[in-house]
Amino acid sequence: MDNQKRILVVEDERDIAELVVHYLQREGYRASQAADGRTALSRAESELPDLLILDLMLPGMDGLEVCRRLRQSHRTADMPIIMLTAKTEESDKIVGLEMGADDYIAKPFSPKELVARVKSLFRRLDRNEEPTPAYKYGPLVLDRGRFEVTDDGREVSLTAKEFGLLEALLNGRGRVLTRDYLLNTVWGYDYYGSTRTVDVHIRHLREKIPLLAEAIVTIKNIGYKLRESP
Repeated sequence: MDNQKRILVVEDERDIAELVVHYLQREGYRASQAADGRTALSRAESELPDLLILDLMLPGMDGLEVCRRLRQSHRTADMPIIMLTAKTEESDKIVGLEMGADDYIAKPFSPKELVARVKSLFRRLDRNEEPTPAYKYGPLVLDRGRFEVTDDGREVSLTAKEFGLLEALLNGRGRVLTRDYLLNTVWGYDYYGSTRTVDVHIRHLREKIPLLAEAIVTIKNIGYKLRESP
């Protein structure tokens, strides 16, 4: 494990924040904490941590607004974010994912589970670091080595999960990919979320890359298929 990974824990409940930081530091991560949204936003933009663990309910600026602003900035658009919240309603989870969170954990949670999610996320981000040939799909180009997507020469800002999902679709073009397969491939076998997560990220890809609006075909009750050619 790369023990130089920097993690910012944003949580206004001091006991929870200190517990999470303790577990992360015990695993060798460089973890620190912030207690409110504005401080978190400022530090995320200036320090560029490798991961943000972000509570939904924060004083002043809440976690959703922090997430939204980070995703709007080119500098922080692809920063991995795991969202924490005391809310367990499915609608709250979907809102967090739609705002750009990469993962979601509801309180109360096990610190060991959180650490496992963190490790899994970093494994996915770190895999295949060697440059690989670019995927080309009409005017769309995904360069795995540079972690870059361009559409007709225009760079498209994607989150880590959106990038991974697009890569999976391009790699499996012409084949029907089930939601479970996409969850296992992009989020990892130990992801605990629902298949609705895939639908949210597919919608984001369609919105950000107009070419994919029709190229990604929904297979009812099963999953998705990227047409062989645009």
